[in-house]
Amino acid sequence: MMDFGTISLALAIIWVMLIVSKYLRWRVAVLARLFIPGSVIAGFILLFAGPEVGWSIVPEGVLDIWRQLPALLINVVFAGLFLGKIIPGPSQIWRRAGPVIAYGQAIAWGQYVVGLGLVVAVLTPFYATPPVAGALIEISFEGGHGTAAGLGPTFEAVGFAAGTDLALGLATIGLVGSVLIGLVLINWAARRGLVDPSGAREPAPELHPDPPADTTAPLAARPQTSDAAQPIDPMSLHLGLFAAAIAIGWGLHQLLILLEENTWGRDGTKILAYLPLFPLAMLGGVAVQIVVSRYVGMSLVDRALVNRISGAALDILIVAALATLSLSAIHENLGPFVWLAVGGIIWNIVALLVLAPRMLGPDWFAQGIPHFGQAMGMTVSGLMLFRIADPENRSGGLENFGYKQLFFAPIVGGGLFTAAAMPLILAFGPWPILIGTSLLLAIWIYVGDRLARKVP
Repeated sequence: MMDFGTISLALAIIWVMLIVSKYLRWRVAVLARLFIPGSVIAGFILLFAGPEVGWSIVPEGVLDIWRQLPALLINVVFAGLFLGKIIPGPSQIWRRAGPVIAYGQAIAWGQYVVGLGLVVAVLTPFYATPPVAGALIEISFEGGHGTAAGLGPTFEAVGFAAGTDLALGLATIGLVGSVLIGLVLINWAARRGLVDPSGAREPAPELHPDPPADTTAPLAARPQTSDAAQPIDPMSLHLGLFAAAIAIGWGLHQLLILLEENTWGRDGTKILAYLPLFPLAMLGGVAVQIVVSRYVGMSLVDRALVNRISGAALDILIVAALATLSLSAIHENLGPFVWLAVGGIIWNIVALLVLAPRMLGPDWFAQGIPHFGQAMGMTVSGLMLFRIADPENRSGGLENFGYKQLFFAPIVGGGLFTAAAMPLILAFGPWPILIGTSLLLAIWIYVGDRLARKVP
């Protein structure tokens, strides 16, 4: 059982290493020139202090806590995406984020096309790999370690028990690749003026500008109170809003699981149980924001404080995720593993450098890089890369990335189709699923291209 001392030590190590990384970034000029954030530096230092490289100076109890932090803190990051912001309607969301939604969908369905294409052309004929392996790229790259591990029973049920090890290994390759390749791409883009990691560019126009602290009274008419006179500390209040958003998301998750257990899941089929919590926590944040703006007033929420809470959570979870990377997941099936890893990486790079300029407009790189990171490893990777490429969110890509999750996470990247893909391939064979996903890929590319042409 974990004690409070171990928990305190785990968090203290992360915070100390963030301070150390700040010093290293100041003293080692190349780290600043490569725009490597302190959280990434701290994470890799702790990775090489852990057991994955043959020794460990980190207690196992601390590692156990670090392994749990990313799944918890990603909910904090997404719960705060819309707190303190005016939330547009569905038509406005589509008008602003439609190209990003189409782009994200195209990446995901393309991963199925590449994976199934490799299965029918190479893996099954030459390695006798089961056709269900065609879903591994999307499960591992878009879904990440959590989805790969969660689908373990499904791998066994479809007769591909080794798929769990392959999926976890691919997820590790994807996560490491998302950081290393992403940093290379960001530096390439910075040298060509596509992004400005220094944050000097003018921000993109908001769909709706953030309102003043109190929309019902002029600045001079607002009562000026000290922190001591307030009924609750602002930090405590905002943490409570985050907690309410996550609690609403958790409640939605439980309702969906209950619905599944009492309908199609009576025979043991699990689909909604694999749906991650963070997109539902984001919906909880939307609900909290709607209630606050409608019945209390926008002055209750300080967007700057929300950003600080989200930023701190993001720093900690990046360090924890990198510090606990698994570098020893692959022992067998090396040939299929290499084919799938290379195929997935090439597709994600092609999607960023070829599809994004066509689908995402002038800020295509800043808008596209978080989706590259998510499609390679995990949502955390995408947020980290976006934070490097556009630290001030001047492209508006962070909000668009959040909007995309409303249309994305319930379906792919750990959603409904991700959970159902292997049973569908087993039931119908690889060719019908390959044809279907190819059609979806073509449709989303067409939609994104048409939407991009409408942008003035």
